[in-house]
Amino acid sequence: MEDLLLEIKDLNIEFHDHDAPERVVSGLSMRLNRGEILGIVGESGSGKSMTAMAIAGLLRRHDMKISGEIYFEGTEILHAGRSELRRLQGDDIGIIFQEPMTSLNPVKKIGWQVEESLRIHRPQLSREQRYALAIECLKSVELDEPEVIYKKYPHELSGGMRQRVMTASAMICDPRLLIADEPTTALDVTIQLQIVKLLQKLNREKNTSILFISHDLSLVRKLCGRILVMHDGRVVEEGDSHEIFTHPRQAYTKELIGAIPRMEKLQQF
Repeated sequence: MEDLLLEIKDLNIEFHDHDAPERVVSGLSMRLNRGEILGIVGESGSGKSMTAMAIAGLLRRHDMKISGEIYFEGTEILHAGRSELRRLQGDDIGIIFQEPMTSLNPVKKIGWQVEESLRIHRPQLSREQRYALAIECLKSVELDEPEVIYKKYPHELSGGMRQRVMTASAMICDPRLLIADEPTTALDVTIQLQIVKLLQKLNREKNTSILFISHDLSLVRKLCGRILVMHDGRVVEEGDSHEIFTHPRQAYTKELIGAIPRMEKLQQF
C-alpha cells in the first residue's frame, strides 16, 4: 500500500522583479513516498532548486507569486504560517545546500551549529545530551574524530568534511524528509561518491525519504529509484530510474543522458 509523505499539486512560482513576470516553475505536480529516494534533474535554471526551496518553506519574498498546494503528511504547508513552518524546518524537513561554506556560520564552531536544531526543537535536552547527540550524529556521517571536529571552525575542514557536517546538521532531529539540493556539485568525484553512499546509508538505516536534486545523471541513476526531469520550469518526463535511462521518451531527456561521459563515475560504486 502506498505510504505518501509529500504531495505537490500544480505548483507555480513567478518572480515580479522585472518588467514582465518570470515564471520559474510551472504547473509542477509530484508525489514522494516514505523511504523513497526521488531525483529531480535538469539544467541550471530548470526550476529544481526553486521547487526545493518551496517545499522547505524558504520562499517568502514580496516580489514573488506562488500558487498551488504542497502537502506534507497530509498538511498543506505552502501557505502555512511562519510558526508552523518553523516547527517543520529542521525537525520534520531537513535540507542540505550545494555549498556548505555559504550555509555554515564562519564564526561559530561546528558543534554549536550541529546542535542548533536541537536547541530549537528539543529545548528540554541538557547541554550534555545535546553534545552526546551531536557526537553520535557526526559519527553517523562517518567523520573521524568527531570530538575534535566538534571544536573546529568551518574553514578548518575540507569541502567534503563540511558537506558531511551539513548532512549531520540536517539529520540530527531525524527528519522524515531530507532535501539534498546539489550537495555534490562543489566536490571532486571521489568525495561526490562518498556523499552519495552516505545518503544511501541514511535512507537504508533510518528510512528517510530523500529528494535529491542534481544535474549529474551519473549520480542520480544509482541513488534514485524514481526520477523527475525538469526543463524550463516544467516536468517533461517522470518515471522509474531504469526506464528513464534505458527508454527515455522526451528529446530533452535523451540529450541529458547523451551528455553523460563515457567513463562514468558509476563504475566506482
